[in-house]
Amino acid sequence: MNAHPDDGRPLYEPFWAPPTLGRTLLAQPRLWLHILLLLATLFTTTALGARLQYNFDHQLPPFDLEHDITAFADALREPRLLLDGLPYALALLLVLLAHEAGHWLACFYHDISASLPYFLPAPTFIGTFGAFIRFRSAVKSRRELFDVGIAGPLAGFLFVIPVLGVGMALSHVAPGIGQQSEIQFGSPLLVRAIEMWLFPGVPVEDIYLHPVARAAWVGLLATSLNLLPIGQLDGGHIVYACFGERHRAISTAAIAVMALLGFLYWPWWIWAVLLFFIGRKHFHVYDVAPLGPARWRAFHFVVLIFLLSFIPAPVLYNNGQGWLP
Repeated sequence: MNAHPDDGRPLYEPFWAPPTLGRTLLAQPRLWLHILLLLATLFTTTALGARLQYNFDHQLPPFDLEHDITAFADALREPRLLLDGLPYALALLLVLLAHEAGHWLACFYHDISASLPYFLPAPTFIGTFGAFIRFRSAVKSRRELFDVGIAGPLAGFLFVIPVLGVGMALSHVAPGIGQQSEIQFGSPLLVRAIEMWLFPGVPVEDIYLHPVARAAWVGLLATSLNLLPIGQLDGGHIVYACFGERHRAISTAAIAVMALLGFLYWPWWIWAVLLFFIGRKHFHVYDVAPLGPARWRAFHFVVLIFLLSFIPAPVLYNNGQGWLP
């Protein structure tokens, strides 16, 4: 075997080879942190899912803040309870992981260095604050930015459809169940359309969603929030890739619409204020080559995904006299 005279490598071996997917994954810094956060999020979502499953099986209100807050402590005392929460947890994590994997694989394809997903555990009524990845190198063109921005929502939506289908098939009618709960979730257009198809004529508050369907609901909420055409959210990346420097004007207009929605659902005002001060800017991308017709078709499709996923009033609280945001 002939060897290179300088370093002893075979002559036929290239001096540089593109990194493989496996090598890139294993070379990630602080891999232990990503695994730890994923396991912690698996615990919080499974603990909450166990309580949701218990309430569903016993025809109890889906959410009772006074008692459901103990779900996480109960799971620590009796780990066997976690088995009942796995359907919710695995369904939700599958959708969130698909979303972030879409971003990461698009980065890998375009040779953009990016972190693995950071999952965010949270002892809340959904069990997590979601997940995100971080760019570690520059995005060289708007085409790359578009592909990375749109890959997450497309992948997440692809997985949320079967999860929602299974969850809705397991749901059933329970007259008055919605009025007994302290928390009520708003219905995105996609969920409402399936409810009207499966349960014609049944009021939305009488439909008891299975925990797997609630996992799909969280996935749709995360998709719609990420697709807001603002700043460096997924929607902001897509808008910048499509419209360039008009991104700032579009972001400002979207924040204004969000402020108007605040009259319907006051938490939008908090989002509007935060995004106005920290969310209107986008890093500059110098390559302005046209996106091409295929990417513009994908843009129109992702707008449809946003409309099907968006929830004007996501969570309402029952104070005993009516539903309040």
